[in-house]
Amino acid sequence: MSMERFAQAEAAFKAGDADQGIALTEAQLEIDSKAPLALYKNFGGLLFRKQLFGPTERWMREAVVHYPRDLDLWNLLGVALRRLERHDEALKALLQAEKLGPKSAAVLSNKGNVYNDLRNGPGAVDAFTKLVRMQPTVAEYQRGLGRGYWYSGDLDKAQMRFNLAAKLKPDLIDAWLDLSGVVNDRHGPVEALPVFDRAIAANPESIKLREAKGMMLRRSGKLREAEAYFTEQLAEHGDHAWIHYNLGGTIIDYDRRRGNAHLEKAVELDPDKSDYRLALAESLGRTRYGDESEHLERAYEVLKGVIVEGEPLAASPLKVAMEIIVRLADYDRIDAMGSFSEIGNRWIDSGRHTAMLSHLARVRTPQDRLELVGMHRRWGEKVDIAVAKWPIRRPGPRPDSGKIRVGFMSSDLRAHPVAYFAMPLFQHYDRSRFEIYCYSYYEGENEDPTQKRITELVDVFRWRKDIGDHDAAQMIADDQLDMLIELGGSTHMNKITVMAFKPAPLQASWLGYPHSAGLAAIDHLILDPYVCPSNLDLVIEEPLKMPKSWIAMGEMAFPERPITETIPQTRNGFVTIGTANNPYKYSRDMVRTWARVTAAIPDSRFMFVRPESGSPSFRKNITALFEAEGVAAERLRFEDVRGAHMPFYNEMDFSLDTFPQTGGTTTCEALWMGVPVVTLVGETMFERLSYSILTNAGLGDLCAHSEEAFVQAALNLANDPARRQELRTGLRGMLKASPLGQTQQFATDFYEMIKGAVDRAKAAGKIPAAA
Repeated sequence: MSMERFAQAEAAFKAGDADQGIALTEAQLEIDSKAPLALYKNFGGLLFRKQLFGPTERWMREAVVHYPRDLDLWNLLGVALRRLERHDEALKALLQAEKLGPKSAAVLSNKGNVYNDLRNGPGAVDAFTKLVRMQPTVAEYQRGLGRGYWYSGDLDKAQMRFNLAAKLKPDLIDAWLDLSGVVNDRHGPVEALPVFDRAIAANPESIKLREAKGMMLRRSGKLREAEAYFTEQLAEHGDHAWIHYNLGGTIIDYDRRRGNAHLEKAVELDPDKSDYRLALAESLGRTRYGDESEHLERAYEVLKGVIVEGEPLAASPLKVAMEIIVRLADYDRIDAMGSFSEIGNRWIDSGRHTAMLSHLARVRTPQDRLELVGMHRRWGEKVDIAVAKWPIRRPGPRPDSGKIRVGFMSSDLRAHPVAYFAMPLFQHYDRSRFEIYCYSYYEGENEDPTQKRITELVDVFRWRKDIGDHDAAQMIADDQLDMLIELGGSTHMNKITVMAFKPAPLQASWLGYPHSAGLAAIDHLILDPYVCPSNLDLVIEEPLKMPKSWIAMGEMAFPERPITETIPQTRNGFVTIGTANNPYKYSRDMVRTWARVTAAIPDSRFMFVRPESGSPSFRKNITALFEAEGVAAERLRFEDVRGAHMPFYNEMDFSLDTFPQTGGTTTCEALWMGVPVVTLVGETMFERLSYSILTNAGLGDLCAHSEEAFVQAALNLANDPARRQELRTGLRGMLKASPLGQTQQFATDFYEMIKGAVDRAKAAGKIPAAA
């Protein structure tokens, strides 16, 4: 086995041209893979150090064919496979290495690390216990053993090992981070904060520790304390990207403009940091001040610096990317992100329930719908495991007042559609029979008129801005409710995880999230006969049904706005179809269906009343889909508005609903303004919201059960101007007379439903008897 054929490669390495040396070595190995053992070891080590893990794996596999009894080759193959995240294969290679050298510290350590990667606690404990017995003063081994105990669920032993690792090697930053993590798991983020104080005292120059302390403050819900902390860091250390990034992220929900400025500064200081770009893109996508469409386009440009074509995104950047791209109707890029199953499971694996709202609109098949339920259920199981480590105190029974105490939890109990739909329940409850408690975690600085009005109407309104999930659950438990109803799911600033602590003996979801949340601690999902799926496999909780409608249209949400009595077709000479629905509910197929309807109505127009309408990307993508169906660009109208959209209904003849996820608030708004809506009814709850609204309003014939029927219903409406004229002037009166407009009866039915559920729970022993 002559080394002469590798002479050129050796010369390149000596000349400092590593890339050329690698290429020449690989060329010779391609010709004949038989080479000296020393060459394979040196070459494999070089490839690994240069983080060329794929080539390392390839040539180490060749090497072990020729030298199957060399421990170092198998070990190097194992660690390369670990870096490639092919953990099962890595483990096989390392087990082979262990057979060749049962007492090799390097092999045992690498094997233990793979077990920890796999969250296989017992395997890691076995490997690192052997190492600790051999070398008890090696801090890294104590830390590895601690992680093994952590993944085994033995938090006491894990904490002890992390403490020992930090004591043995105070500058082992990861040991301190693990220690803070396990203390957080055992006692919560507030108890973890002193760990950071000790760690920073031992490592005063560690940016990683300083940043982690601030993140723990944020996780504890203490945003104002976190803001003060990062502000101090900025004053002490000057302009550093990590400080601006964290400060911006901390304040973004209550001071968007200032938060954006800090995030922009972070990207300016470190433009290659993808986390900084993602945070800025996400915030710009949610920015409402100034020109919203301009912010959205800027978010898209920032995001493009993160996305690499052909490379899958991790869960966090994927969520940000999808939120922005779906608003711009870039369906080719959305398709490239992954399948329905791949994306949903990636989010659930990382605990990102907040991303699932926009995922509802991506269902296509019956299997998708069932898998969606499974995703939510799996998320709930992960949360149950987490909160079980951190139980809340259970107060004893409260004195018997003869009243049922009901709590409503939502950070949207302010100027928000959720509050508007819930308002009748606060206005029309029997104070001799019920007590109403409200809980909000809204991060805004000031109480708006809607929140003030709710506060005046209910018995107790607890507004806690800086509070973590555990403390929020304890606060609610201390109020000794009979039933807690959450209204927000995991939408922005809401705290669905609070429900997992079971702060009330009976719990339900209603209104804010049109799907089962997934938590076993939520007993009921409040529905009506139309919203409720016929296949109850699509619902996790036990349905709690209102007799007619699950919502009512209160006067605060639907004031007496002026209606132009003549339909637009009469005024303009052509039919105008329109939508004010959020583009996160759009899909390529749905937009094409809208375009086919438009194409089939001669000289008709389609109007988009959305803030995205000001975005050149949105207009370009939507226009292309309509043109593909024969609708010229001049037949499309884009109105760039937010919050001032209601008058534009006077310029619509009728509206086409989104599908599979239908409208809710927008359907009610359109009908209130005399604009009929055509909807497609599907199998799941989120596909049936408009079905309930239209049926209760007396417009059941506008509810189609197939795409063909949807198109035909729209064409029938287009060809019936007399009916549209009648609805223009009469629909508001129909709504007022319907179950949707009978707010007092709605409240009476709602509380009777609640009383029935509470009585059944008491009879079953789920609610403790009063003291």
